[in-house]
Amino acid sequence: MTRGTRSGLAGPVIVGAIALAIACLSLWTLEKARSGIVITRVDVGDTPVTRYARSDADGPPVVVAHGFAGSRQIMQAYSLALARAGYVAYAFDFQGHGRNPVPMSGDVTSVDGTTRRLVDQTLSVIDGIGAEVPVALLGHSMATDILVRVALQTPGDEPLVLISAFSQAVTGSEPDKTLLIAGAWEPGLRDFALKAARMVDPGAAPGQTVEAAGITRRAVTAPNVEHVAILHSRVALAETVDWLNRFSGRSDTAAIPRTGWALLALLGALVALALPLGRLLTPRDTAAPPLPARRFALAVILPAVLAPLVAVPLNPGWLPVLVADYLALHLFIYGLVQLVVLRWAGLRPGPLVPLAAVLLLVWGLGVFGFALDRYGANFWPGPGRVWVLAALIAGAIPFGLSDATLAHHAPLWQRVLARLGFFASLALAVALDFEELFFVVMIVPVILLFFFVFGTMGRFVAARVGAAAPGLALGVILGWALGVSFPLFAAG
Repeated sequence: MTRGTRSGLAGPVIVGAIALAIACLSLWTLEKARSGIVITRVDVGDTPVTRYARSDADGPPVVVAHGFAGSRQIMQAYSLALARAGYVAYAFDFQGHGRNPVPMSGDVTSVDGTTRRLVDQTLSVIDGIGAEVPVALLGHSMATDILVRVALQTPGDEPLVLISAFSQAVTGSEPDKTLLIAGAWEPGLRDFALKAARMVDPGAAPGQTVEAAGITRRAVTAPNVEHVAILHSRVALAETVDWLNRFSGRSDTAAIPRTGWALLALLGALVALALPLGRLLTPRDTAAPPLPARRFALAVILPAVLAPLVAVPLNPGWLPVLVADYLALHLFIYGLVQLVVLRWAGLRPGPLVPLAAVLLLVWGLGVFGFALDRYGANFWPGPGRVWVLAALIAGAIPFGLSDATLAHHAPLWQRVLARLGFFASLALAVALDFEELFFVVMIVPVILLFFFVFGTMGRFVAARVGAAAPGLALGVILGWALGVSFPLFAAG
């Protein structure tokens, strides 16, 4: 082995060793949070439900509900914290979400539409778990409105924990025993939480429990978190346990694990481990100069404009997932046009190395996907999503190939502008048909995370074998990620 080869291997080996150590420590932390907790499936009808409890649990039940595009897994930190404190937590997937095979339906803009159906589903879950005492309710974002309306319909006097809450059903006289937690970085929802407390006592301050006319409320700000990170906030978790203890007459508490940092560290380590894994591949000479400015601009602007102009009028609306069919069509047209422009400009994906594509798919969907699904958020498709995934993957493969080809030969500023061009294309589509395509806006964070996480893995592989294999694999992964992220939806 030459000195150059040894020095070329040293960096990836060091990165791999550090990443492996971080992954092991993170796994130990995440598994420790689950230790001593019996986790079982106790589905209610078609609704998937997971029960979390110690074997000696003697606390009352708590129903845990997720927000829009969420799942039981995304609420896991709360379910585990409650279980460790002696409660019995029941987390479930709303219709259309996670692995629930029943699509959402009804008018999403009407309280008597989709909201009514989700309220009825939650009431069915409460009945189905067979609780003989009042059931506490805990929910995040979309679920907060559902749970407030559930609380107003149930005869029990259960406490409520509303995380990142909003609901027009909250008044000065109902619901009672309500804790509202909002992140410091979500000012609108933080203001709503304080407003709800001030409905009871106009002088209420953040972190103060107020009581008047038999109504008890508390508004808390979780520091240094936003709408997603609040789901692992140790302040929010501790406040939740304390609030339920207050009304159940319990004092059983448990240390709150640092699952948020552990999850981030684990996923980051798995991304970093793609670097030494990529070094196992036989290198190929795929070097090429970056595109000149004019050709680069054409490769970004032309697909960004043509994709929405063609896809919006053709939007078929035949897949049972919000905006999935449009996204599949948009990605297909965007990628196809960009590939044609890149070929004209002299850039091609290059030869396909099947082993590299398989490696990236196994690592991205298998290893990374398993970790995300176990500790963070649903990543495996439930019933009814096979055709959704097939359509999205078919649409995303041309985009994956074109994006990988352009990014492989581009400096950082070009890669950033290329991704901004794609998001501008989605924005143009929404502007052309806001009513039908509004939900495209909500998928942007998923695509951003895809670029940061899987795009980074793809670059490690592309550096060894060129753009074709990672482009193909990334197209499959993007279609998969979009297919499992958005709710199933049926009109009517």
